[in-house]
Amino acid sequence: MGNERRLLTLALCLVLSGVLIAAVLGAWRAVGPHAEAADGRPTASDYVDIREVPRVPAAAPAPGPDGSTGSMVVNCGRNEERHYNEDNLVVSPGLPGGAHHTHAYVGNLSTGALSTEASLAAAATSCAGGDRSTYYWPVLRRPDRPGTRAHEDSAGHGNVGEIVPEASVRVEFRGNPFSKVVPMPRFLRGMTGDAVAYTADSEADVRARWGCSGSPDRATTRYPRCPAGELVTRTLIFPSCWNGLDTVGVTHRSHLLFTAANGVCPKDTFPVPELRVSLAYEIPPGLKVALDSFPEQRHSPKTDHAMFVNVMTDRQMAALVDCINKGRDCRT
Repeated sequence: MGNERRLLTLALCLVLSGVLIAAVLGAWRAVGPHAEAADGRPTASDYVDIREVPRVPAAAPAPGPDGSTGSMVVNCGRNEERHYNEDNLVVSPGLPGGAHHTHAYVGNLSTGALSTEASLAAAATSCAGGDRSTYYWPVLRRPDRPGTRAHEDSAGHGNVGEIVPEASVRVEFRGNPFSKVVPMPRFLRGMTGDAVAYTADSEADVRARWGCSGSPDRATTRYPRCPAGELVTRTLIFPSCWNGLDTVGVTHRSHLLFTAANGVCPKDTFPVPELRVSLAYEIPPGLKVALDSFPEQRHSPKTDHAMFVNVMTDRQMAALVDCINKGRDCRT
């Protein structure tokens, strides 16, 4: 009888130990390698001194004889209008607050979850040349300062703190190194980056490109620590190979693909102007910033992403394509 009790006690201890271990492992998996970040903020491992980042080779191959080497910069300001919301028209159309974090916008001043093609085409814009396209990305915050303005705490999900305004925003379209580009269809929607990169099984969709204004040849997927006097930069490069059929892909990506490393578009796709959105911020040296994200993504810098909807008129798009294909550098 005594042996049976001892065995029962031992069995119970083993069961309880297993439950405890499972609970601990479950909690660790929930936070991953950032277990020390109980509040979900970025940790020291999310940051890197830009001087420790290797220099990167030229981002694009040398253009061939049939390449389209021009570019057009679209002056849309830097969100002086403070156009923010927690919507995502590209990924979650019709769902207010669907992003669960705050986006900043330039271009179309009406963009929200309930926007339609008709409402976008009729809206005002921040772009000097009349481009009504919408360009947007998650905001960058200072968690050390409490938010006092709209959208600085309304998104919730751990996305709180003072929003850091963009010191500059550059919207630029470029060509393809090996062929001419064709016009984008009106209302084409595109996205770049992976908003769930922290928990994703693959980094195939990661496009985060952080840097410092004084080191344009260095880029990282971590938050950069820049020398005093330099700006923190984000470069968001969009896919530029269109399938020729759809303006909205089934997965928000399938209709618009990236070129291969040599600049060539995948089979059955056509090169369209490549959109690049370049952002810069004045960040005091040593300050820890946080990118808005889904709660489980823990503000990882790898989750940087952006979206756009092309609302250029056919005439505006034709001028853009003509500029790029003729190798000119234009502004509008």
